Amino acid sequence: MHVIRYTYPATRSLTPAFRVSGRSPWSGLESEMDRLYESALSGFGMNPVASSFPVDLYEDKNATYVRAELPGVERKDIAVEMVEGALTIQAARKDQSGDSEQTFSLSRSITIPNEVASDKVTAAYENGVLTVTLPKQEESKPRKITISVN
Repeated sequence: MHVIRYTYPATRSLTPAFRVSGRSPWSGLESEMDRLYESALSGFGMNPVASSFPVDLYEDKNATYVRAELPGVERKDIAVEMVEGALTIQAARKDQSGDSEQTFSLSRSITIPNEVASDKVTAAYENGVLTVTLPKQEESKPRKITISVN
């Protein structure tokens, strides 16, 4: 058996980086840990269903996409609306347990950039996933410019 002794990294290896950048490599760690604990424990002692839901935002050269997972929500209980640069998604989910029925309201509002063609926004709901497509305006799409040699 071969034993390898682990030694902690010396703090002097962090010192030059701190002097050059003026910022500790550990800055922001405490706030990130607080955010993680808050998100993990936010529902503790509260309703099992939160009033908001996570969304994924991604884009390509033609459009921006908003994807929201809404399991257990029926298509007729979802409302998507875009007003003055804000996309609002509202949903209602009904849970039945025995003889009682509870309705939970979910809502999320996202600020959308100005380069979206709001008259061409579409939404699709399939297998509990809502995908909102926000096409970009023609003038905001990236275009290739050729360079001439003089």
